[in-house]
Amino acid sequence: MTLEIIISICLGIGLSASVGFRVFFPLFVLSLASYFDVLQLNDAWIWLSTTSALLTLGVASMVEVFSFFVPYIDNLLDSIAVPLAALAGTVIMLSTVIDLSPVITWSLAIIAGGGTAAAVAGTSGATRLTSTVTTGGMGNPIVSILETITSIVLSVISIFLPILAGILALFILFIIYKLYTKFKTPSVK
Repeated sequence: MTLEIIISICLGIGLSASVGFRVFFPLFVLSLASYFDVLQLNDAWIWLSTTSALLTLGVASMVEVFSFFVPYIDNLLDSIAVPLAALAGTVIMLSTVIDLSPVITWSLAIIAGGGTAAAVAGTSGATRLTSTVTTGGMGNPIVSILETITSIVLSVISIFLPILAGILALFILFIIYKLYTKFKTPSVK
């Protein structure tokens, strides 16, 4: 496995984790990076570097970011965000992984890309739901700001420092696992 393959996998994992916080923004960043030739996408995904894709994803990103600042609407969006994040994480991994067989590429895309995005999105949704219950929705904009900032920072780091982004994504998954085991309901004995 070459360094270029490892970097492409880390790029995909970093952007997939970012998709768990905001579905469209990491796709917009990927489109932007491809549009300005900062990185090359697989041939089948070159459409992401078109002007129409860039504009569409840019508008979708802005609508998504601002929609999450409306209490209760954000919880509704969370209900569709998990499956969309899994799909977007899979797409991102498919578009960034290079020089691997289709079986390995699809396996990585579904497990690492879609799985990472779904895990982060699920945890993010649970955090917002907890905020809604405990603060009556008043704390949700703070959660939204933190998620948006995390998505932006992780997306940019993924493009320019993909190995660091892969490490950060693994760290986020580790934190999710620790939170899950901490709050897991004990079994009845």
